[in-house]
Amino acid sequence: MKLYLDTSTDVCLLRLDGKEYTRPGKHDMAEKILTFIHEKLQENQADWYDITEITFFAGPGSFTGLRIGAAIVNTLANQLQVPLFDQHGKKHQIILPDYGRPANISAPRK
Repeated sequence: MKLYLDTSTDVCLLRLDGKEYTRPGKHDMAEKILTFIHEKLQENQADWYDITEITFFAGPGSFTGLRIGAAIVNTLANQLQVPLFDQHGKKHQIILPDYGRPANISAPRK
């Protein structure tokens, strides 16, 4: 089963073998995304080990959303030992988010 994940906006987009699912989740994405993916796998009579490859929309987009999504797909691909691709079809060992601009990091207050 091919898994596609896009967490670049406030709406998580998941595709499983072409079937598309969405879930709003601005403030609870990190907490609920794995449950969402697992529920949709089960709806398709599948489980984690049925995933054969993962594609991730690496950006640009939401800083936090992309970090959460990248952590999930990197971990899944590593643990399930499946290939990991970006949205352009390029294969990666570890996928890094593309925020579209440098991170806006505040200077220390000290």
